[in-house]
Amino acid sequence: MNIQSPTPATVDLAALKGRQKVAWASGDYAIIGTTLQIVGESLCEAVDLRSNQRVLDVAAGNGNATLAAARRFADVVSTDYVGALLDRGRERAEADRLPVTFQEADAEALPFADASFDVVLSTFGVMFTPNQRQAASELIRVCRPGGKIGMANWTPESFIGNLFKTIGKHVPPAPGVKSPALWGNKAHLDTLFGSKATVAAASKNFVFRYKSPKHWIEIFRGYYGPVVKTFAAIDPEAREALEADLHALLDKFNDADDGTLVIPSEYLEVVITKRS
Repeated sequence: MNIQSPTPATVDLAALKGRQKVAWASGDYAIIGTTLQIVGESLCEAVDLRSNQRVLDVAAGNGNATLAAARRFADVVSTDYVGALLDRGRERAEADRLPVTFQEADAEALPFADASFDVVLSTFGVMFTPNQRQAASELIRVCRPGGKIGMANWTPESFIGNLFKTIGKHVPPAPGVKSPALWGNKAHLDTLFGSKATVAAASKNFVFRYKSPKHWIEIFRGYYGPVVKTFAAIDPEAREALEADLHALLDKFNDADDGTLVIPSEYLEVVITKRS
């Protein structure tokens, strides 16, 4: 894997970001996102979050890390560039009576002053930004010296990493755009953050549990933006081929033998400490 390959200047990152925003706004990612709550809880423990800290959740989606931090009595700001996802997070916070500030924001241009936060979090969010260096720079910028950045990122070898490859087989990504799964590679994180921070990472698994492989496809085809947009972009015959490839992928990774679906997907739990 060549993690050093540059993004060509010919790639229109702004246009790509616009298409990504539309993709994540399609369906209702919160249906899937809420199943990942345990990852946010684990990440807050990994960064040793304290109740007197100011916390920023970037590309927060429906707020898993947001809620985890708020449950620990931190002062939390939850951001995403898809307002509908913030609405889902707001509903969850209100239901749990957790005080959280929600604000629309682009992970590549965060509207906060330098060193504004003690802890910056992102669970399977910032990894999807098209300009990876700019996103990393923003995370470092808004974190105070000595503060921590906690991330959960799917690895290239994981089930979700292979899902990206399967999707790319049917609708190839824009030439030169780096895979989001690179954020699950520590060497790549060292290139993004290493000059200004120390990077620690541990391999973990999130286990997808669904009623059946068919159930997983129904949910992801209906609610997971990248899969929704891929099916929408191809003709009916190609959709059948994509569905067959997805079934093959599920069969490869499924640990269940009772008709249900149980798939561990590796992710990197990352704790980045900004140098003072």
